[in-house]
Amino acid sequence: MSVSTVTKEQFRQFVSSLIGSAQTVVGVQAKHDKFAFGELKNADDLRLDYDVTILSPRKYVLPPKETLLSFKVGGDSQSVQESEKMILLGVHPYDMVAINQMDELFSQGEYDTHYMNRRNNITIIACDVVTASENVFASSMNTATVDTGFDILLTDIGDAYVVEAATDKGEVLVKMMTGVKSAADGDLSKRKAVQDKNKTGLNKHVLQCKPSYLPTLLEKAYDHPVWEEKARLCYSCGSCNQVCPTCYCFDVQDEVDWNLETGRRTRAWDGCLLENFATVAGNHNFRKHREDRFRHRMYRKGKYVPSKIGGQIACVGCGRCVSACTSHIANPVDVYNRIMEQTEIG
Repeated sequence: MSVSTVTKEQFRQFVSSLIGSAQTVVGVQAKHDKFAFGELKNADDLRLDYDVTILSPRKYVLPPKETLLSFKVGGDSQSVQESEKMILLGVHPYDMVAINQMDELFSQGEYDTHYMNRRNNITIIACDVVTASENVFASSMNTATVDTGFDILLTDIGDAYVVEAATDKGEVLVKMMTGVKSAADGDLSKRKAVQDKNKTGLNKHVLQCKPSYLPTLLEKAYDHPVWEEKARLCYSCGSCNQVCPTCYCFDVQDEVDWNLETGRRTRAWDGCLLENFATVAGNHNFRKHREDRFRHRMYRKGKYVPSKIGGQIACVGCGRCVSACTSHIANPVDVYNRIMEQTEIG
């Protein structure tokens, strides 16, 4: 695939042409002093210099709520596939890694057609980080840069972007840009400098071990006092679950219409910090204590999910949980470093 250079004005014109096309264009925009993904109506609203978005782009591949099937009470049912052609513009590398992980999880075993059909209809234009957020630790998690998953990767080199097309969909879009030139050696050197800087510089909270060591670390930490100490301050609000780009748990409900003849099956985001997340029939709760739920979240990120996806740690260092937690207990780096200091690993 190709690596090109385009001026920022030419790229702005390209975004304008995309907005006028048949596809929905979603990009990062300012919301007062914060940033959020949303449908772009004007190319000038796009902010590729943002630090971090309030919510991750997870909501576009796995919506907060979606209909899985419609049914007639006592009769037939029909699968519902909710998806549209979409361009997702401005995805940071750590969020791209999170989407890559979900792609793998939802294609394992029972292939999830609802997720995968939606994902296949999305073209992703990722961008290297320009501004570090106050709680990012992607450098510690090896997610400050990304090599796969995107269709196009943009790198801001000052007065222009280096544009890497990684897929056929990406190549089609690059051909729509006016003034595109093959990237010169100097441009590639500037891109490398940006990425090298991010590999070490996106690290406001430094993990004191390699991410690959976390499953081994947690193997010995199930009864560590940190779980109870942190959970004393937990509201069980689930904010950390809602903002996390790698959380994919959902609840499934059947909803019957007022006519009692038709209905639909839906799934909606759920979170392991919520009090009733592990409640089953008979009102039995497998994790009724806050420390059990808090520990489960950290184990899920550092041990359980990695066992399903080849050792990849299900925390990408975006730092959103740190910012969202009003009790200041959600920072996984604090927890893992604390265990590192006090646990002997044989």
